[in-house]
Amino acid sequence: VLTHLSDKSVDLVSLWPLAVTSVLVVLGSGLIAWPFAKLSGQNPRTFVPPMMFNNCGNMGLPLALFAFGAPGVAGMVALFTTSNLLHFTVGAFIVNKHAELKLLAKSPMIWATVIGAALGLTGTHLPDSVHAPMKMVGDCTIPVMLLSLGVRMLDVKRRDFSHSLLGAAICPLSGLLVAGLVVHWLPMDKTQIGLVYLFGALPPAVLNFLVADYYK
Repeated sequence: VLTHLSDKSVDLVSLWPLAVTSVLVVLGSGLIAWPFAKLSGQNPRTFVPPMMFNNCGNMGLPLALFAFGAPGVAGMVALFTTSNLLHFTVGAFIVNKHAELKLLAKSPMIWATVIGAALGLTGTHLPDSVHAPMKMVGDCTIPVMLLSLGVRMLDVKRRDFSHSLLGAAICPLSGLLVAGLVVHWLPMDKTQIGLVYLFGALPPAVLNFLVADYYK
């Protein structure tokens, strides 16, 4: 998060419509998913967050680069970091209503977002000798997340798959529905509109597992 936000090629000011869009798609997807959780007999605190917070990082960024080039990566950075900030604030309180603010204040993700945004908005960039190793360490955390998820997959039972399939359908459909509404309200160019639809169609993020596991 920090290395993407402080990257020299990213102009954060011009990306404000995408940051607003990220908030609307995340919250809108949650509102749509809530009644489905109730109808299927699931705990909304368990079911709704994965419908809200999608894989816009390790999946969204490469897809944005493939589809739209460098401008696409910059736009997905705005969507990604806004979604992550919501995940570790609003998302934490959905999973556990007793989540403590002091714990959120200690979250590396929140501090990385704040510091990265401050660097990007002021035009202050980390020297390459610091930026490059930080990016390498950050990239290493993605396979570590996947390994931790894989270990916990041992606890998954066959009966859990019906709920999983429901979520797999609702997450992209709710995201695309809200994205289709938002693109008519905010001033965006064609590339940004394409990024919004890509963002809405992405599946749930691995971070949902980590937040759920942390709060038991």
